[in-house]
Amino acid sequence: MAKLTLEDLRALRAKMKKSLDRRDPEGKSIQVIVGMGTCGIAAGGKETFRAFLDEVEAKGLDTQVIVRQSGCMSRCAEEPTVEVVVPGMETVIYGKVTPAMAKDIVQTHLIDRKLLDNLIVERVAPSK
Repeated sequence: MAKLTLEDLRALRAKMKKSLDRRDPEGKSIQVIVGMGTCGIAAGGKETFRAFLDEVEAKGLDTQVIVRQSGCMSRCAEEPTVEVVVPGMETVIYGKVTPAMAKDIVQTHLIDRKLLDNLIVERVAPSK
């Protein structure tokens, strides 16, 4: 294995810091939660998760949006499922979300602040 230079180590540190910053909820008011139970993963949840991460970064929203995963959302027939929480908007769960749909959700729901009614499988009641 080749020795790492100081520049290699700095680049690695920057990459790891960026990865950790993506996961830090501090100051992020919008949540995208991808169901990653067994059914979700089998239905393509990992690819959908990655698509959300990439699109949020591409749109420059990574300081406002946290993309995280959850376990089973109990909607096996609708996997991959994605819950979207945006302050001032109704919380919804989208079903059968593909990587291409992830881009639409980021643009339409997160940026344009409009629900994609045709993809919604559940409207989450507000917590009291």
